[in-house]
Amino acid sequence: MTSTWRKSSFSEANLNCVEVRAVDGLIELRESDEGDVIVRTTPLKFAKFLQGAKAGEFDHLITTSA
Repeated sequence: MTSTWRKSSFSEANLNCVEVRAVDGLIELRESDEGDVIVRTTPLKFAKFLQGAKAGEFDHLITTSA
């Protein structure tokens, strides 16, 4: 089963975002401007990543303001 690529409502309208979808029990991520490169992970690993992102664990990697 394939679902539609989705991006954050915080992303701009241009090709400057990360997109995500669920396919066959896995989570797929890609950059909108590099659609051929897809990273696949499990829902549990993605949930743990999101938990860390929400907690600010990756904020030091951000160099520009939103």
